Amino acid sequence: MSEMKSLFPQTQLNVNGHPLVYLDSAATSLKPKSVIQRVQSYYESEVANVHRGAHFFANQGTGFYEQAREVVAHFLNASSASEIIFTRGTTESLNLIAASYGSAKLNPGDEILLTQLEHHSNIVPWQMIAHKTGAKIRVADIDGNGNLDIASFKNQLTENTKIVSFLYVSNALGTVVPLKEMVALAKKVGAVIVVDAAQSITTIKTDVQKWGCDFLVFSGHKAFGPTGIGVLYGKQNLLNEMPPWQGGGSMIDQVSFSKTTYLSSPQRFEAGTPNVAGAIGLRAAIDFINEIGIDEISSKESQLMKLAIEELSAIDGLKIIGQPNKQMNVVSFELEGIHHGDLGALLDQQGVAVRVGHHCCQPLMSRLGILGTTRASFSIYNEEQDVERLVSAVRKAKEFF
Repeated sequence: MSEMKSLFPQTQLNVNGHPLVYLDSAATSLKPKSVIQRVQSYYESEVANVHRGAHFFANQGTGFYEQAREVVAHFLNASSASEIIFTRGTTESLNLIAASYGSAKLNPGDEILLTQLEHHSNIVPWQMIAHKTGAKIRVADIDGNGNLDIASFKNQLTENTKIVSFLYVSNALGTVVPLKEMVALAKKVGAVIVVDAAQSITTIKTDVQKWGCDFLVFSGHKAFGPTGIGVLYGKQNLLNEMPPWQGGGSMIDQVSFSKTTYLSSPQRFEAGTPNVAGAIGLRAAIDFINEIGIDEISSKESQLMKLAIEELSAIDGLKIIGQPNKQMNVVSFELEGIHHGDLGALLDQQGVAVRVGHHCCQPLMSRLGILGTTRASFSIYNEEQDVERLVSAVRKAKEFF
C-alpha cells in the first residue's frame, strides 16, 4: 500500500472479499486520518456551543470556529472572513443565494442563465425562485463532446440577464468550462455571477478575487472534509444587502414582538447552533489539501483519468461518454448491452465502487440522448492498480453477460 493510501483508513477495507477500490470521489471523497482525528477530538474533549459563552470551552470553541472561517477565506482568497458563510453544503448554499438574493432582486422578465452541464442543485433552486418572481430560465448549450458552447452562452446573454450560475467542473463528464471567458461575458451585461466549485475545489486553485465572481459555493465532503458542512462565499456588499434566509438565534441584533433587526454577514445567514465540528473538520481538510498541494492532487488525478480512458476505450462495445477538450478526474462510460445499474452491481461484487445513473444531471443526460452512465472518479488516494482493477472488473462483467 502506498504512503498516500495509508492516510485514508477506508482504503484498507475489503468489500465482497476483495480489497476496496474506491472510484466514487466525485460523489464524496474519503477522509484522511487527520480530519477524522480532529473531529473525534472535538467531540471527545472540546464540545461547547459557540459565541456568547462565559466559560473556557465556549470561548475555545468560538475561536476554533472563527479560525476555520479565516482559513476558508484564505483558501479562496476572499478579501474578508466576513464573506464566508458556513452552510450544510453546495445545495444549501445555492438555495440560500436563490431564495435571499433572488427574491430581493429578481423581477418579472428578468433572466437567469444556466448551462446544460448543471447539477440539479444548480437548476432546481433557480426554477423555484423564477416561479416565485416571474423571472425566466435560459440555458447555454454544449456540443456532442460535452464542451460548453461558448457561442450559445454568449447568445443567451441579454440586457435582461441578472444572474449567471454555472459549475466550473462537471460532476458527470469532468468538463472544465472556460470560466474566465464566461465571467467576462457575463460582466458585460451586468449580471451577478455564481460559481459552483463543488467539483473543482481540490483540483483547481480557487481565487475569487482574480476570477471576479460574486458568489462561490462548495461542499466539505468532496474536499476530504466532513459531511454536512459547506461554504458560501459572497462579496460583502451583496451579502449585507440580502435579507436573512432563516431566522433564529445568533443572526439577530435586537428582537421585540413588534420588530427585529439583524446582524451583518456572516452572522445574518447562520441562524441557530452551527455545525462546529464540521467547520473544524473542514479546516483540517483544507490543511491537508495545502500540505499535499492542489497541483499534486490535480496531476495525480489527471494521470489516472487519462490511463482509465485509454484502457477502457480498448474494450469492445464500451463507449466513453463526453470527451471534452479539458477534463478533470471523471470518466463516464456505457457498455453495449449492459444497463449501467447492472454493471455497477457487478463491479461492486469485485470490490470496485463506482457511481451509476444520471448523476443528478437529468437535463444533461437528455441532451446526450442517454438515461445514465457508469462513472469512475479519481482522487489522490487512487493508484494505477485501481485503474487496472476497474478495467479487469469491466471485462469480467462483459464476459458474464
